[in-house]
Amino acid sequence: MKKILAILMVAVLFALPLCLAEEQAGEKTGVTVRVASLKGPTTMGLVKLMQDNDAGTTANEYTFQMEATADAITPLLVRGELDIAMVPCNLAAVLINKTHDLQIAAINTLGVLYVLENGESVQSVEDLRGKTIYSTGKGTTPEYALNYVLAGNGLDPEKDVNVEYKSEATEVASAMLADASTIAVLPQPYVTAVLMQNPDVRVALSLTEEWDKIGNGSAMITGVALVRSEFVQENPEAMEAFLAEYAASTTYVNEHPEEAAQWIADLGIVAQAAMAQKAIPECNIVCVTGEEMQEKVSGYIQALYEQNPESVGGAPADETFFYIAEE
Repeated sequence: MKKILAILMVAVLFALPLCLAEEQAGEKTGVTVRVASLKGPTTMGLVKLMQDNDAGTTANEYTFQMEATADAITPLLVRGELDIAMVPCNLAAVLINKTHDLQIAAINTLGVLYVLENGESVQSVEDLRGKTIYSTGKGTTPEYALNYVLAGNGLDPEKDVNVEYKSEATEVASAMLADASTIAVLPQPYVTAVLMQNPDVRVALSLTEEWDKIGNGSAMITGVALVRSEFVQENPEAMEAFLAEYAASTTYVNEHPEEAAQWIADLGIVAQAAMAQKAIPECNIVCVTGEEMQEKVSGYIQALYEQNPESVGGAPADETFFYIAEE
């Protein structure tokens, strides 16, 4: 009798993982979601979801692609070759105003932009007057965030500073390391990478903090998840599954930086896992959805609109800009 009970217990223990696997399989949506993201914090927040997708434990099936610039993602989204794209917030507004068939579903990155210098000459925004600044992201968040902060401190971005834009953050980082006189605007995790390679470089200003000092009540938002409205309408369950799985991924990355750092390095976002691990806490990786997302994004777009209407496509955000799941 004891022998029979022992055999039954072993059988149950072996059967349990199979039952769990079958339960997970039963939760599959059967939908393949095509996701694109930029090389940087937006992809960093996705890495756990990528791992889960490879392991076959996600409700949706996903295809992922990472690009260095938003220019590579935008046409794919407009042509319907992507379902979800992680893009700069102002670019999302431009595309929504232009196409009217896209919606913002989540904030994925808050403020991650910093002014770096090798020295002590920049102690305030005013100290940037007359300086040459290297930056990335012309036409997207870095340009408009910098312009907003400059204008809010009485500097004309066209006359009082000289901004030289590079196509990728890695180019700006290289310029920062090559020339000790360089002043640069860089996002995380590239800030951490530069600081680790040259201890003489320091963070002179946080554009997020300088934005907040202007005091109009808005918050700096770097990136959002932009989704095709048609995809949402046809696949509401898959969309909800994505938001749940994406939120879980961002939480995991923030809570397990050592493990996530290796995945980030494997993708080539930064050269070393140690850099990624140190950068993760500074990257403001989030997944903000629902009414909180709508309120924050609306305020940010309004701030940019008041400064330069064309930076957000000529019109501020209204409720049609946003995907909020029905409760």
